[in-house]
Amino acid sequence: MTNVLITGATAGIGAEFARQVAARGDDVVLVARNVERLEEFGRELTDRYRIRAEILAADLTNRDDLARVEERLSDPMRPIDILFNNAGFGHTESFVGGDIDVEQELLDVLVTAVLRLTHAALPGMVVRGRGGVVNNSSVASFIAGGTYSAAKAWVRVFSESLHGPMAAKGVTVMALCPGYTHTEFHDRAGINKSAVQDWMWLDAPLVVSEALKDFSRGKAVSIPGAQYKALATAATYLPRPLVRRIGLASQK
Repeated sequence: MTNVLITGATAGIGAEFARQVAARGDDVVLVARNVERLEEFGRELTDRYRIRAEILAADLTNRDDLARVEERLSDPMRPIDILFNNAGFGHTESFVGGDIDVEQELLDVLVTAVLRLTHAALPGMVVRGRGGVVNNSSVASFIAGGTYSAAKAWVRVFSESLHGPMAAKGVTVMALCPGYTHTEFHDRAGINKSAVQDWMWLDAPLVVSEALKDFSRGKAVSIPGAQYKALATAATYLPRPLVRRIGLASQK
């Protein structure tokens, strides 16, 4: 029996990840802030897939809450086989003149939580010689697109740096780099979705199914969607001044 812990588990890619691993028979530990949504989603998964759904309410910007998730991940009596660091949010504020506390919260969730939870999960996986971590980065990690882009670049490089050493021990660490995906994320962030061309949108089921396939193959980076594979490759090889201009356009 595989046990999967998912942060940001009640919406978007996190919820779809939970559904797909539950559908194959994995038990899940669902982490999010809203207790009511956690309980409702846990019942949905349990009733539909007959798996065990444990809920853990936590605000990852709160160090005490974060510590509780770390403790759950490092508990040798209840081992976690796969950690999906998915929790995150975005915003549309300008850095200059914007709320610095919002920027700090962004880094707390996208960087600090990923760092600490991965650190808590890996030792047990190494001892068992199996399992792994999926860190939700973004194709935005390939451009210069503000604090969000910078944080996601950290997630990708962090995951890539762990991939080789952990693979030698039987553990997979992978960065998932989705593009625009139909979820609640953009509405919450106040992003104008009408400005995004139709061909750029992905559906969460496709993102997750490709991610799970790539994880099973031991990949270091998963980029769902042919259009985003092409865009990420272009951003890797284009001159950086051009990439910066693309990033500037993405922030308008």
